[in-house]
Amino acid sequence: MTVEREQSATVAVVVPMFNAERTIGATLASICQQTHQALDIIVVDDGSSDNSASIVAAYAKQDRRIRILQQSNSGVAAARNNGAAATDAEFLAFVDADDLWAPSKVALQWQALEKGGPSAGLAYCWYALIDEDSRVFSLHNRPSAEGRVLQSMCRNNFVGNGSSMLMRRSAFEKAGKFDSSLRARKAQGCEDLLICLRIAESYEFRVVQQHLIGYRMTNTNMSSDVKQMLRSCEIVLAEYRKKYPQYGTDLDAHLVDMIHWLVIRAFVSGRFFDGCDLLRRFLALEPRLAISSLPSMLDVYCRARLVPNWVKARLRGLRSKNADFRPLYTETIQ
Repeated sequence: MTVEREQSATVAVVVPMFNAERTIGATLASICQQTHQALDIIVVDDGSSDNSASIVAAYAKQDRRIRILQQSNSGVAAARNNGAAATDAEFLAFVDADDLWAPSKVALQWQALEKGGPSAGLAYCWYALIDEDSRVFSLHNRPSAEGRVLQSMCRNNFVGNGSSMLMRRSAFEKAGKFDSSLRARKAQGCEDLLICLRIAESYEFRVVQQHLIGYRMTNTNMSSDVKQMLRSCEIVLAEYRKKYPQYGTDLDAHLVDMIHWLVIRAFVSGRFFDGCDLLRRFLALEPRLAISSLPSMLDVYCRARLVPNWVKARLRGLRSKNADFRPLYTETIQ
């Protein structure tokens, strides 16, 4: 691997965007600050009705690597696929319009793929959970799986989110791109999991063990629609249960993990009735695990601070004094 090769290797960064005026500026700033400079930055406006497009246009005047594509509202998978089709870059990265990247994110993942050779199709990294103010409230994500990871992916979506992935175009295309049919089935949300599974069937994975993503949890992003997310997960896992029945136990455990996570997402985003329904299902499937998980779920709920002020005031007494200090994501990656 040479410096010249690294500097000349263009990485396309595809940003699906829908009504993201509150966050798209910070997301673009984190992309533009990448130490890997050879970027083709494509923002795909998925029918926004706010000022998102004008914010992107202002950034594009300052950085010629940025361009914007317009499409009628078609969903995140179609937006990502259209963005990928608009570039001939050998490497593809995707970032949601409310997430943040550390400056070394692309460079470190590209190096991991290059070191892995053609058999390495996807590199991922750790992510920090951040709130709507970009403050970190969890650094617990620390997976280490790499190499041939299909069974591991069937057990657990350790990649975690679409903003974490850097992949070879060849792997992306062999996997059939992102599956836009999930939206038609009212099951958006697990497009990332599905493409990871499909890539894992043919390629090795690599991991960069650093928190290079600030993954934002808000009340409005797609993962907060927990019922849709669960439908999406069930559809994806059913496909792999049929293809790989020998991994049935792993897929069962994966579904339990997803329900556990969605219970937290539901309560954090204020969907209390959905959260109660999911918690009842969690208790029915794994009663001991569900009960033992309650303290940690409450802890995440408190630290996320995505709740009304009157709730925060009542919960403040349940948190340690040290929990009040939470750094900005940009402070944790310096």
